[in-house]
Amino acid sequence: MAQPVVNDSGIQSVNTSKQLKLKEKIAYGLGDVGNNFLFDLGQIYLLKFYTDSLGLSSATAGLVFLITKIWDAFADITVGTWIDNRKNIGPKGKFRPFILYAAIPLALITIVSFTNPDFSLTGKTIWAFVTYMAFGTIYSISNIPYGSMVPAMTKDPVERAELASFRQAGSNLGLLITTVGFMPIVLMFNNESTGYVVAVSVFAFLGVLLQIYGYVHVKERYVHEKPKETKVKLIDSYKGLFKNTPLLVLCLVNLFTFSAFNVKLAVQVYFCQYVLKNVSIVPYMGFFSIGCVFIGVALVPFMVKKVGKKLTYILGCAIWAVGDISAYIFADNAVIFIILACFAFFGSSFVNSLNWALVSDAVEYGEWKTGNRSEGVVYSFFTFCRKLSQAIAGFVPGLVLGLVGYVPNAVQSANVQQSIRGLMFIYPSTLAIATIAVIAIFYKLSDEKYNRIIKDLSDRKNVSM
Repeated sequence: MAQPVVNDSGIQSVNTSKQLKLKEKIAYGLGDVGNNFLFDLGQIYLLKFYTDSLGLSSATAGLVFLITKIWDAFADITVGTWIDNRKNIGPKGKFRPFILYAAIPLALITIVSFTNPDFSLTGKTIWAFVTYMAFGTIYSISNIPYGSMVPAMTKDPVERAELASFRQAGSNLGLLITTVGFMPIVLMFNNESTGYVVAVSVFAFLGVLLQIYGYVHVKERYVHEKPKETKVKLIDSYKGLFKNTPLLVLCLVNLFTFSAFNVKLAVQVYFCQYVLKNVSIVPYMGFFSIGCVFIGVALVPFMVKKVGKKLTYILGCAIWAVGDISAYIFADNAVIFIILACFAFFGSSFVNSLNWALVSDAVEYGEWKTGNRSEGVVYSFFTFCRKLSQAIAGFVPGLVLGLVGYVPNAVQSANVQQSIRGLMFIYPSTLAIATIAVIAIFYKLSDEKYNRIIKDLSDRKNVSM
């Protein structure tokens, strides 16, 4: 029997369990392709652009990432609170308008971030800080509502896992295309700075189109609008977060896994160019390894049904760790590197896919625990921790390369090459193992407990009618 759902304004709707059509799932995934066309450019290529084109030192470039990502983390919290306190929600919905209105500004600031102005070194340093902070702020305005929207689209846990898989597939398709297609465009031009601007412009234009397509074809079904007389204090939102144990555990392991994943993305170009001495293999590595991610993403719903989210998450981390440890020992040529990269990326796909389903579960857990529903604040706190991990991921490679004597566009010493290898493989595998320990010991929100929470929330709302 369909269960009635009452939002905070007293508006009743019906939960009919399965509601999402394939077209809507695809549209949600394609929205993340568009997001990642813009986001991945910064994660993969901006550090190298700063050091090799803009002329910043490795340490300075790393500091840009550290400070701007910390700024972004607080921007996420601000945007999440803004979303949760929206009133007079119109026909476009609670979350969708942000995706629409931020798309073009986000594309423009992405292009600006990759320009090389005729400034002094100090001026270029300031330019890097200002443009990347502006990018992070606008990205928060676009991406926090996008991620927060899943609980408003469906309450069915299987459909949420499917949306998480489609989103991860979209994320990895964006990563695949940017990895394979970006550098060939850059290398078409004799002037590297010109090549960067042209390549970024192409991806920014396509990113806008895909984000707008996602906006048009997804639907919000369960909008929890705050009553006009209600105003949630920021301190109350924070207090509720710290009662949400599954969210806190998820945030901690994402500090590990997202840092590990983004360090790999930032360092892989250096590894191919300076250790394997063949930067042209980056597109091939991206094509095959990220291609294997799609296999993993397709398997996630099946694995979740068989063994549950927690064990699937742990298995993914184990595969990832084995792949990277093996690569550290054996990856001395392009073929072995690509094979082992495929194995590691396959494992990481389980982890990255399930993050989005688990954070949606944490929304319901928080409502059940505190009585207050805050999709925006929960999701933004989750991304706050991910942004901190991105800050670490951007800072650590720059710091290490600076300490060991990295020289741009030159033959690197054995010490520098070994440091790049360690960043590429030992750093992420160690954090993957740490994630296994934390999830196994501290994550207690089983699928069975989640289903009981959903039933309890439904019973509470029925009683209050």
